[in-house]
This record gives sequence, C-alpha cells and structure tokens, in this order.
Amino acid sequence: MALTLSEEQLLLRETAQTFLADNSPVSRMRELRDANDGTGFTRALWKEMADLGWLGILLAEEHGGSEMGVAELGVVMLECGRVLAPEPLLSTVLLGSNAIRLSENEALQKDVLPAVAEGDRLIAFALEEARRFNPYAIETTAESKGGAYAINGSKRYVLDGHVADQIVVVARTGGASGEREGLALFLVDANASGVSIQRTHMIDGRNAAHVEFSDVEVGADRMLGDADLLDRVLDQATVALAAEAIGTAEEAFERTLTYLKEREQFGVKIGTFQALRHRAAEMFSELEFARSTVLDALSAVDEDRADAKQAVSAAKAQVSKTARLIGAEAIQMHGGTGMTDEEEIGLFFKRLKAAEITLGDDTYHLRRFASLQGY
Repeated sequence: MALTLSEEQLLLRETAQTFLADNSPVSRMRELRDANDGTGFTRALWKEMADLGWLGILLAEEHGGSEMGVAELGVVMLECGRVLAPEPLLSTVLLGSNAIRLSENEALQKDVLPAVAEGDRLIAFALEEARRFNPYAIETTAESKGGAYAINGSKRYVLDGHVADQIVVVARTGGASGEREGLALFLVDANASGVSIQRTHMIDGRNAAHVEFSDVEVGADRMLGDADLLDRVLDQATVALAAEAIGTAEEAFERTLTYLKEREQFGVKIGTFQALRHRAAEMFSELEFARSTVLDALSAVDEDRADAKQAVSAAKAQVSKTARLIGAEAIQMHGGTGMTDEEEIGLFFKRLKAAEITLGDDTYHLRRFASLQGY
C-alpha cells in the first residue's frame, strides 16, 4: 500500500504541473464554455498531451504506450483537476480505449490503440441510461442476427460523445435490466447508420451527449467482453476520477485559505475567526484522508489486489463526501462573491459537485463496499 509517490511519479507530477500551468489555466475552460466551442476542448493541446505520452500511459509499447499504471495516470489526472482541464482523458483514455485495452480483442487493439496514443482518435463510452448511476440498469439491446448484432436503445451523459470517432456501447444480449449477466460491450463507429448524437452542455464544463441507437448493425468481431470487463473498466476509471477530484479539491481548498488570509471584516482578517479556522481544519483533515484512500486504491488496482474493488469504492465514497464538503465550504467562506460567475471558486464547486456523483456517489459506493464485504 503505497501512500507516497515514487521518484518517477514525482517527476511526472512536476512535468504535468509545469505543462498545465503554461498551457491550461482555469480561464481557458471558461473561454471555451463562453464561446460555446463546438469541440469543448483544445485539439492542439490534446496532441501535445499525446506527445508527452499521457494518452499512452496505460497502453502496451506495441500500441505506442509506455505500459505504466493507473497510479501514474492518476498523477496526471490530479493535476488536470487543479486547472479544470476539459480534455477527454476520462472518456477516451480511462473509459473508451481502456475497454479495448482490457479486452481480449487483439485485432481491435492493434487497429485502435496506436491512434489513441497519437491523439488521432477519440473513443467515448456509452453506459448510463438511468438518472442515477447504476451500471447494470441497461435496457439497450444487442440482438444477434447471424454474424452480427443489431443495437437499439438510448444512452445519456456520454462524455465527449459529440466528438467521438468511435463509441464503446454497453448493451444487453440477455437477461433483464438490473441484472449483471447478459451484458456485453461493443465498439461502434460514431458515424454508423442508425447512430444519432445530440450534444449536451454539462454544468461543470465537461462535454457530453445523448446518443440514440436504432438498428445499428455491428459485427460479432466488434464485441469486446462482458460484465467482467465492464467492472474492470469502471473500477480503473472511478479511481482515476477520484484522483482528479482530489486535485480539484486541493485547489479549491488552497484558494479558500488564501481568501481567509486576505479578506478583512471589521478591520481584521477573517482567517483569525475561530469558527472559520475550525471549519478549515475539518476541510484539511477530510482532504488528507481522501487523498490517502485514493493512493491506496490506485496501488490496489495496479497490484491487482484481492481487495481492489473494495478499495476503489472506499476511495470514491470518501472523495464524494470530501468533494461535497469542500465545494460547499469554499462557496460559503467566499460569501456572496463565491456565487458569482466572475469568481472562479464557483467553477471548482461545480466540478466537485459533478465529480461527487459521476460513476457513483458515496451512497452507491458504500452500498457496493458493504455488498463486496458480504453484507
């Protein structure tokens, strides 16, 4: 259980900090949002991330990657969280292409993954259908027709679905909604006949889409795996998202501390008020605990520990709780200005609120943790 960064990870963090400070201030995300940019991120910056090797951190060398681990990608995600970077690392690297990487479909790996590593292909992940996260509540069907499948259904909150070249779709080949058995993952071309994509604007600055599938034909050779694969993909994406949220929470906390030290009321710094100091201490304690659980979960996933699933859910539950606390306290301590769009702390509050519920909130993961423990 590594609760500190290795020398290699520290160097990676330093590189990420420098690159993002120079190229991706929080103001960039705001500018893209306000301009209603058609892409929602910067493709040139995405290519630079590819040149730095970030997009291939998880990939094998034969696919253009560096064969590092989720922990290394988590380091990058944390720094991206500090600047609210809108690039599709979560959707393409941790969800879409990772489903292909973790599958046993070598033909698709050879075809898709090198292009992902180069920054030339975006892969979305179409899973959610319910209003609350429930990965097995799938009604989208994949009906076998000879050597192919016909996919019908609709997906919501497909991250970066509006710019995806291909989409990994979770569909049901059998069973009923809510059942784990009968699920399968397929790779579908975004421009395939019967695919309809409508972009949605998310409150936290991320990009997403609603995607409809109407008799979309996909060959059996495009099947990636079953519910076991789905679970592995979601665990790795969840812990990396938790790492990103830690970065966002750290930045929000540090900005709030600065505000407490500078803002005066009745002729004194508000940071001297005992009540605010106690609240800041609670924020610090919760953040440190959350960071430790994330580092443990990253190690558990990379080491394929027996308790990896429990560690992931423990980390996400704690991070969701911490995100809710720090987001709310940051806004409260900034007072009325914290609610204005001109003050950047509000952008952090929105990203933390989205991180809290994305891929399952604390209630979902506490229940999952208990279930994995046999309760």
